[in-house]
Amino acid sequence: MRSRRSARDAAPVSASDTTNAPLLTTADGAPLEPPADRTYWSYLNRPFTVGFFVTFGGLVAFALGMAITNLVTIWIYIAFALFAALGLDPLVSRLERHRVSRAWGIVIVYAVFTVLMVGVLWLIIPTVVSQVAQFVRDLPQMISTFQHSDAYAWITERFGDQAGALLAQLQQFISDPANIAAIGGGVFQVGATIASSISGLIIIIVLSLYFLASLDQIKQAFYRLWPARSRTFVSGMTDEITGSVGSYLGGMVVLAFFNSVMTFILYTVLHLPFPLLMAVVAFCLTIIPLVGTVMFWVVGCLVALFASPLGALVFAVLYLVYMQVEAYVLTPKVMNKAISVPGSLVVIGALVGGTLMGLLGALVAIPVTASILLIIKKVYIPRQDAKG
Repeated sequence: MRSRRSARDAAPVSASDTTNAPLLTTADGAPLEPPADRTYWSYLNRPFTVGFFVTFGGLVAFALGMAITNLVTIWIYIAFALFAALGLDPLVSRLERHRVSRAWGIVIVYAVFTVLMVGVLWLIIPTVVSQVAQFVRDLPQMISTFQHSDAYAWITERFGDQAGALLAQLQQFISDPANIAAIGGGVFQVGATIASSISGLIIIIVLSLYFLASLDQIKQAFYRLWPARSRTFVSGMTDEITGSVGSYLGGMVVLAFFNSVMTFILYTVLHLPFPLLMAVVAFCLTIIPLVGTVMFWVVGCLVALFASPLGALVFAVLYLVYMQVEAYVLTPKVMNKAISVPGSLVVIGALVGGTLMGLLGALVAIPVTASILLIIKKVYIPRQDAKG
């Protein structure tokens, strides 16, 4: 063995052998022969090539992450459109059960939805605009009336001259033309934001129409991703999840509508200002799970306080009573038919979803939580029981 090694060491080394010479040796100093596949050894001899490809891969990953981040608005549009399609799908399915084709069912649902939206906007927008303008005009008088109220006297007794100084600064701000001009500039920005929101709403409606029309094809394509032996089970799970999501969204709209009607009735009966405007605000806020009703209670009490402290107190008490009725009577009846999630998981899911994705996360959190629970019950627990 020693003579064979010495003969090999004494042999002349060609240029190609030097290039592909092994870099590693054995414990006794003998060179380690490269395997038949010499790719790994060639990379070790080209550290700059390895560094270039590693750096290039990192840059590609970073660029991909930036692209996903910049497209976050598109992802939000897609998510809202998909949830809208799932929310309207039960209505289309109900029409299909009455021997209406799916195409005509979609046309009927969107036609009714369009008529309702146009009618609501036709009734609400002029009144809301006039009430907002009236609110801006009456704000100085409302502040002056509030200064002569018993509530303001009580606040002044408790906090001294700080309340008066704060109201004086507010009046000075409103009466300053420069501030009015600044507000006007902000109004243009708000107008641009509203226009952008309207265009986004149109995109969501169009996408939801396409999703609703091709929902069966989307489901079938999703089923084909699974093995043939599991497709029946996956299809059943998917139908149950999508059905619960649609029912949940419909339930949220019903509860928000109840809040809106209750707000309009209370503001009208108590002779508080802007009942229609506050009803619209109530619908927009209370559609947010969990925190939406509390948020509107605070907003409604603050607006009523400027007009009538006694009316604000009555509104606060009556709306609190309604919140309890909604929590213990309306919500269980509406939501238990749509989705079954323990109360603690509802709170945790909404908090996590709202923290991660804002309003969209809060809306999606509860059906996602229900889907996870369904998967655990139908997949994980049976597998664990089978191991017994």
